[in-house]
Parts: sequence; structure tokens; C-alpha cells
Amino acid sequence: MTSVADSPVRETLSSVHTDLFVDGRWVPAASGDRFEVVNPATEEVLARVADADASDARRAIEVAAAHQAEWAATSPRSRREILYRAYQLIVERTDEIAAVMTAEMGKPLAEARGEVAYGAEFFRWFAEEAVRIGGDHTTTGDGGHRIVVSRQPVGPCILITPWNFPLAMGTRKIGPAIAAGCTMVLKPAELTPLTTLLLADILVEAGLPAGVLNVVTTSNPSAVVTEWMESGLARKISFTGSTEVGKILLRQAAGTVMRTSMELGGNAPFIVCADADIPRAVDGLMLAKMRNIGQACTAANRVFVHRSVIDEFTEAFTAKMAALKVGDGAAEGTQVGPLVEPKAVEKVASLVDDAVAKGARVSCGGRALDGPGYFYPPTVLTGVGLDADLVRTEIFGPVAAIIPFGDAGRPDDPAADDEVIALANDTRWGLVAYLFSQDVDRCARLSAALEAGMVGVNTGIVSNPAAPFGGVKESGLGREGGRVGIEEFLDMKYTATPIRR
Repeated sequence: MTSVADSPVRETLSSVHTDLFVDGRWVPAASGDRFEVVNPATEEVLARVADADASDARRAIEVAAAHQAEWAATSPRSRREILYRAYQLIVERTDEIAAVMTAEMGKPLAEARGEVAYGAEFFRWFAEEAVRIGGDHTTTGDGGHRIVVSRQPVGPCILITPWNFPLAMGTRKIGPAIAAGCTMVLKPAELTPLTTLLLADILVEAGLPAGVLNVVTTSNPSAVVTEWMESGLARKISFTGSTEVGKILLRQAAGTVMRTSMELGGNAPFIVCADADIPRAVDGLMLAKMRNIGQACTAANRVFVHRSVIDEFTEAFTAKMAALKVGDGAAEGTQVGPLVEPKAVEKVASLVDDAVAKGARVSCGGRALDGPGYFYPPTVLTGVGLDADLVRTEIFGPVAAIIPFGDAGRPDDPAADDEVIALANDTRWGLVAYLFSQDVDRCARLSAALEAGMVGVNTGIVSNPAAPFGGVKESGLGREGGRVGIEEFLDMKYTATPIRR
């Protein structure tokens, strides 16, 4: 595998700041401590990043609060220009950002470039929304008062981003906060802080004033975030991560009745009906399963295939999975990079072993690869029983679990639809679901019955800056992106004025 020390990535990494970004300045942690960021493909140390504690966190939230009134008073057009310039800079620096992302997270370069394009679009989208923050004006029914409804920035925001999409999850939160006029403290994942630090530098170049965005890196997230949550200065938290952590944050947010946006875990069903276009469904599953090496909350977790087409579907899908090239994401031609850390490999291996012990069969893959690096091959399991742990757990890896439904001899039996909907909805999560059928009426009926915030009909991708991203049940609260995305960062104010006659 290519060593970072011998690659062009070294020069790129050397230009990335590794201190905290507070009040427009790069500063070390108060303790002077640092933590290591490791390349998951080579296990090399990429950088040593400032390791903040509660005192650093307190300083950052105080700065954000101090700048809130001034930032909220800026014109929508000014905020729009900053976001659009940042969008342009991200696009111009695509290769640089992608190289950093691949080095610290592992995804193949081609996919990293795709994330750069996707992430940049959130800045362009919210640049356009910044100048469209609306209100309302009417009179009371008796004609005695004017009613003026306006929207104002909610105030200082806590943003917490995950490691799997280190650029796009940042832009998806920072974009609407800037557009709405909110200041921010941001904690990136400790596994992938470098992309976020590079993004902060880009925003400085785009003209973002000091104190609006403050980035705090740490190996002790609980200490930093708890300080913010209990400060009494923050008015909103936007979190993307596990359901378990999200519940802790919701309990903490109750202490100050803080606005919350929670994008949590998923257990996405992928349904292949008897009348599905099989090649199209196979291609859709490749996208829904293998995006980001399966390390995505939107990844297809449970693949329900009608028994009348399961052999055809499984054979075609297994052939595509087995043909994928595994390796260092920085090497051209790599299609599947490493998982992000050793614990991720251990989890995936444990889930596969459990499913096999309970009767599942391995069509391809099924065993962790030797290092260096944290690699697990594309894996297809067939005949997966409903008692397997991976049916109830977010896999977060390149493993597809194929589960049959329906009667092979009765492809048109409507009871199969009822069966698969019950199976798909039998989970505490409800982020996304995927459905493949050539029957328009069936697509409409099943889509309405699926308990999910998003449904992909005959497509394996649902994420788009123009769409409201979010789930139901234990997959979260609120929406990111789309026309409603900025609303999460705005409070509504009603002003009553007597009408003099």
C-alpha cells in the first residue's frame, strides 16, 4: 500500500491546521495536550491535533455568545455571499479536500471527490435560502391589531458531526446556521477532525467573521459537549450520530429547553418485489449498501427479496460484490477502502459470525482481511434468519443480509406486500427505506406504509441538499437540507400592534 510519507498527500496534510479554531484564531488546547489521527488503510499517524478540555469548550461557547448579536444583525445578502464564496472555494480545492478525507477516513478517492461535490452543494443551497427567510403580515379578525410574524436566528448553536462524512455533515449544519445568522461551536469526530479544520480555513478565506464558527477538537467528547450543554449560552444543538448518544443529549437539552435536531441511527430495509426490474434493483442495492463502504446511516441493512426472484437477484448481486477491488482508498482503482477503526472490523466480523452460526450462508467475503489497515471484504449473506443480531443492529460495514419473503409460486399474492411491510417496520429505527417494483400503485401503497422519514422508490440514493433529510421513531428529530433546513435555526416571533382609527 502507498505510504502517506511517500505520497503527495503529505504536503497537503502539512498545510492543515491542527489547533483549535476560536474567535478567528488558531490556538492550542489549554492543557497543551494532543491526540493522534490515524490513517485506517496504513495505520500511520497523520497528525497530532489539539485535545481540548472543558475550559477550552467554555471559552468557545462564550465567544460564540459574545458575537451572536452582531452576526445576527448582518444582512442576508452578506451571509449569502460568504456561503457562495465558500462553495466556490470547496469546488476549486476538491482534490486537496478529497485527499485529506481519504487519508483520515479511508473512503476511495473517487468517492471522496463525490462527497466534496455533495458537501459543497449545501453551501450553495443555503446561500440561496439566506435571502429568502420570510414572514407574514395580517390583521386580527376584529380588525383591531396588525399581526406581524418574523423569523429570527435561534442563537448560538452546538454542532456535532460524525466521522463517516466529515465534509458533508459539516456543511449540512454550518450552511443553514450561517444563512440564518447563528454563531456556532462545532465538535468534529475525533477520528476525522482534519477535514473539518480544513473547512474552517476555507470559511475564513471566504470572509466569515471571527467568532461566528468555533471548532473544538477533543478526544473526550463528553467533557466538551457537556460544558456546552450546561453553559446556558447555547440555544440549539444539531447532532448526527448514534441513537444512544442522541438520547443523552436530548436529556441534557431538556435542562435549558434547547432546540434540537437529531439525525440518529438507521436500520434501512431494501425491498425487492416480485415484479422488480432485477438489474436496476441490483444496481440500486450496490449504491444503497456500498456507499461509504457501508458506513452510512442510510445504508441498506436488511435486504428483503421475494422468493420468486431471489435466486436471480442474489446471483447477480453477489457477482458485483465479489468483483469490487479492496485496498487503500488513495490508490487509483480502489472501490472499497478500509473501515474506520479496528472496533468497526470487530463489530462487522462478530455480526457475520453470529448470522452464520444461526444458519446464514456466505455467498462471498465473510472474513476480515489481514493488515496493515482495517479491512473487511464485500460480503453477501443469504438465508439470513430474523433471529440474527445484524437484523436488529446497524451493520455499518460492507455486508448485505438477504432475507426472503413471499411465496415463490405466487408472485402476485398481495399477502406478500403485507408480510414485507411488517418485516420492514419491525425496528425501532425509521430513517430510510428502499423499494423496487414496476407497479406504480404498489410503489405508492408500500411507500405510504413504510415507517421511514425517507423512501427511495427504484433508486438507491435519497440524499440531496434540496431534500429534507431525517427520520422517524428512534432515527431522530427535525430535518436537514431542503426548504425546511433553515427553519431549524430560526425562531418565529409574533408582534401585535394596535390599529389606530
